Amino acid sequence: MRNRPYEPSAVDTRWLGAVLHAAFFLLLGGALARFLLRHPGEPRTPWIIALCVVLAVLHLLGPGMGDAGPRPTRRRSAWLALVVVVWMVLVVLAPSFAWCAVPLFYTGLRTLPPRAALVLVAVLTGLVVAAQVQLAGRFDPNLVLAPPAVAALATAVFLQMERHTARQRVLIDDLIRTRRELAASERREGTLAERQRLSMEIHDTLAQGLSSQRMLLQAADRVWDIEPDKARAHVRTAASVAEHNLTEARRFVHDLAPTDLARGSGLDQALRALAARESGADLTVRVHVDDGGRLPRLPDRVQSALLRIAQGALANVREHAAAGSATLTLTLLDDEVVLDVSDDGHGFDPTALPDSPSSGRGHGLPAIRARLRALGGTLTIESTPGEGTVLSAAIPLEVPR
Repeated sequence: MRNRPYEPSAVDTRWLGAVLHAAFFLLLGGALARFLLRHPGEPRTPWIIALCVVLAVLHLLGPGMGDAGPRPTRRRSAWLALVVVVWMVLVVLAPSFAWCAVPLFYTGLRTLPPRAALVLVAVLTGLVVAAQVQLAGRFDPNLVLAPPAVAALATAVFLQMERHTARQRVLIDDLIRTRRELAASERREGTLAERQRLSMEIHDTLAQGLSSQRMLLQAADRVWDIEPDKARAHVRTAASVAEHNLTEARRFVHDLAPTDLARGSGLDQALRALAARESGADLTVRVHVDDGGRLPRLPDRVQSALLRIAQGALANVREHAAAGSATLTLTLLDDEVVLDVSDDGHGFDPTALPDSPSSGRGHGLPAIRARLRALGGTLTIESTPGEGTVLSAAIPLEVPR
């Protein structure tokens, strides 16, 4: 739903307008009845009745007391001026109509700018005082002081409420603007996170498959003339990797789920399928599952993350370790699942690892760390130059109660 600037409730405005209209018509009818009862048969009676009808029609056809917005317009100002002029003529002809000024106070304060509204209130109050003194037939301090005091109190309360409403409007507008900015910031962060996730998915699927194909085709090219059978085997393996990569790409477009897991097999079978694809003349990959015969159905996010971690780790082994063998070990503990990837390659110094893919070493290890962080997991790397490497990824599991 689109956020709109703060406006008073339409229901409250209509209710207030109805109350003010009713009050005005009651005062107008009461004043007319009083005049007719006390001054029967006077020549001015038709004029009084006609002016009362005109005033009533103006209220029915005008913008309304409760509908006057916070910003004055020429139409509202002209309407209010006409109402006030007709009312003043009525008061001059019959002072008992003075109390009809009470609803006009609110209309003036809502319709006119503050200074003009205060001038109008002062004029209306002066006419009310003069009319009451004329009706009393004598000077009465209460009649002179009471109407100005009531008008001043009502005006002060109204102006204070208007200031409070204006401050509230500013606060609500600020809140809406802040909420929009926060939503935009969250959308930007979500977009960046999605881009990072997609980059990791591409690295762990398409990029690794293309890298394996390149290495296999390069190996086939080297032995093509010397060992044609071995070269053909490399080409067939590259074709198999390309076929799997094509399936992975289609799945990637569909829902980014790992193909081996999407086939319905468990994580252990997916790891074995991965080991079979990665194994070749130069590298042998084995899989060992240590679950005590009770490997449960792990959450889909955990299975997908572990399989992608295995893919990324084996890609690093193939590209950087110059290893002859590697082992994937999946261990299920009481409160976590652990995937170990070990190789017998030349090893390296773990303290010299890059923290981000911007170092030129690719997305492999940073991507693995990012996947584990998203699941509350940890990554441990043990390696010594010349003695191989062991990468251990641990993801906590929710302990059933």
